[in-house]
Parts: sequence; structure tokens; C-alpha cells
Amino acid sequence: MLCTGFVATGSAFAAASEFAAVTPGRPIVLPQDSGAHAAFRTEWWYATGWLTTPDNQPLGFQITFFRSATGHDRADPSAFAPSQLIIAHAALSDPALGHLAHDQRMARQGFGLAYAKPDNTDVKLDAWKIVRAGDGHYDVKVDANGFALHLALTPKQAPLVQGEGGYSRKGPRPEQASYYYSEPQLRVSGSVVRPAAAGSKSTGKTAVTGTAWLDHEWSSTLLDTDAVGWDWLGANLTDGSALMAFKVRSRDGHAVWAHAALRNRDGQVTTFGRDQVDFTPVRTWRSPRTNTSYPVSMMVKTGALTWRLDPLMDDQELDSRQSTGAVYWEGAARVSRDGVDVGRAYLEL
Repeated sequence: MLCTGFVATGSAFAAASEFAAVTPGRPIVLPQDSGAHAAFRTEWWYATGWLTTPDNQPLGFQITFFRSATGHDRADPSAFAPSQLIIAHAALSDPALGHLAHDQRMARQGFGLAYAKPDNTDVKLDAWKIVRAGDGHYDVKVDANGFALHLALTPKQAPLVQGEGGYSRKGPRPEQASYYYSEPQLRVSGSVVRPAAAGSKSTGKTAVTGTAWLDHEWSSTLLDTDAVGWDWLGANLTDGSALMAFKVRSRDGHAVWAHAALRNRDGQVTTFGRDQVDFTPVRTWRSPRTNTSYPVSMMVKTGALTWRLDPLMDDQELDSRQSTGAVYWEGAARVSRDGVDVGRAYLEL
């Protein structure tokens, strides 16, 4: 995932020189690096996945926690000092509803109500939380407006360290980078409360199983000034492989930067550079709320491989203007190659 929202709002924060820098050669160390890195400007824990109900109905889900350092004077002793902000987004894609159900929260860190702890994933915002247990599984609890997610995400594979040992370039200059690792092919169990369609009652709590993907990134720089948008893909493939790809777009649609990583079921990782990755729209959908046109079906090229993405449903637009300030499309998508279904993904536009 690229840092949705903070590309737009980053100018409101202090200069990047006040924050820790991302540099190559610093290894990702787990589980310590699964926790918060308060010296960096921004950080996010981003879990997405596909769920299946007992009657074999598909659902998509997303939960993201952001930590943002504001650059406030660190010498300020006040417990109310707004030195760190915690922001959270949650969404459920339910074809029975026909549009994305989503909610958002934001608060300054403090008083045990909102925090992102170091050394192990433990992030909380009011009653929303994601916590990494000692055995490596994640407990996710979100009671949102009209829906709920109570999920356990259990690793079946080792983490996929992105970029060069976790140093992930996002632009042509070396400082335009994040520290980045993923945990694909997470096994999901738990329950959801599905949103009620117009004129009907909530279906109540529904047991679910599924597969998820978790991204964790932290950085102190914004995207290149030529960048106007991005596409990102995280795909769990049915043979046990995992695919991540992104493209940072300029105004004319060319790639400011692009990268992809494909790990096969045996653990071998193939990476693809800027000239080997592309996202080509196949079909667009126009939002009735914002009038924005989104390329909801895409062909994604990674070297000699071409992947087709088709959405679980078209209307997966997320309006986060009350928190991070962005409106974007982020949704569950099917992955196919040559007309054959090969996996499930989340696509962010």
C-alpha cells in the first residue's frame, strides 16, 4: 500500500529533516519492527482480504491504522501534546449491499485511548485495534458504523521483505523510500457483522473464513513532486504464491517509479524494476458521489507475466476526507491469467 492521504496532507507537517531518514542497508528485524517507529513521519499497518460466509458468499475487508508524527515540540511535557496522531480506516465490500461500507476515526495519541506501541504490533484507536500475539497471529477488532470485523489473521508463510532488504524505493531520488514488509497468505477466521441494505435489518453476526494480506510501512518523505497518483496491488495466489506491484504515476500517466515482487510457493522471490511493471486500464467505473472515473478492471504487467484484475463489485470508493483527506478506490479483486482464475487481491487506485 502507498500512503493514502498523507501525500495530500504531508505539507501540513514539519519538514522531513526533523524526522528519521530511510536509508538502504538497515535490515528489517522481526518481531521488533512490527511495532511503531515514532521517529519517522508516517507509518501504517494495512490488512486486506477476501472472506467467505457459511453460505459461500464472498466479502472483502480492509482495516488500516496510520501513525503520523506531527513535528510538535518534543520538549512539550503536556499529556495533551499532539505529537502523534492515530488514524484508522475500515471497510467491508459486500455485493449484497452494492457499495462499500466504510468508517474512519482519528485522535491524538494518549491516555490509553489511542496509541501505536513499539517492539510489537499493538495499535489502538478507541475500541478499534490490531494486536500481534506471541505466536505471530494478529487479532483485529473493529466495531464500526453499521458493520463490524472481529478477525484473527494467522501467518502460514514467512514475511515477504520488500525492496532491497526492506528499503523500498518510491521515486527517482534515494530518499524517496520507505521501510516495507508484507505478510501474505494469512489465514483468516472470525466473524463480521454485515451492513443492512436499505429497508432491511442487519443480518447479525456471521462466521467467516478467508485469506488476507498485511502491509507494514514507515517513512519520512512524500512522493515525488511529479507524482499525481498511484496504483497498488497485493495478491494471494491460489498456488500459495504472493504478488505485490505498484506504479507511481505522473500527470501524463508515465511511471515516476514502479516495482513488483513475486514470491512463488517455494519461497523464491523475483523482483521487477520500473520498466518491467505497468498497469493498463481495461474498464472504468464512475462514482455517482464524486464523479471520479476509476479503472476498476486492470491488466497488470510484471516482466513477461500479465495479470487481469476484475473487481468483486464496482463501487468500492472510500471517502476519507474526514481523516486523511483523500478519496480513493480500494477494493477486492479477482486475479486471472489467460482466462483462468489464479487468485484474490486488493487493488488501490
